[in-house]
Amino acid sequence: MSGKPKILFLCTGNSCRSQMAEAWTRHLKADHYEPYSAGVEVRPVDPLAISVMAEVGLDISGQRSKHVDSLKDLEFDYVVTVCDHAREACPFFPARTRLLHREFADPPRLAQTARNEEEAMEHYRKVRDEIKAFVEDLEGILARDR
Repeated sequence: MSGKPKILFLCTGNSCRSQMAEAWTRHLKADHYEPYSAGVEVRPVDPLAISVMAEVGLDISGQRSKHVDSLKDLEFDYVVTVCDHAREACPFFPARTRLLHREFADPPRLAQTARNEEEAMEHYRKVRDEIKAFVEDLEGILARDR
């Protein structure tokens, strides 16, 4: 047991946004939090998410999509839903768990209208950078939510 607060990033498929949030938290806030990610469904980790994180030196190619039920034995201090669907489908957590919601656009959905892969990657980069900014301010966000 690390003694650090456990934080779960929850999204629909645990394929992109929650994976990015887990990686950013592990990279930027490992001294403060023990991060996890999961989905209310399970989908493969998005290859473009892997690529866009690799651009900033973070390798998520070894991360795997997990269903939230697979983490039911862990007690989380915080659960952050990163999409509306996950917030609506969020399972029950004990009263001591603080639930927060921060909507991030869905890169695969945004990329559907892209004319080429570079344009698609721009959507992923934008969301990646928004998630990084969120994680950088995590202590402040959690303090304001009390």
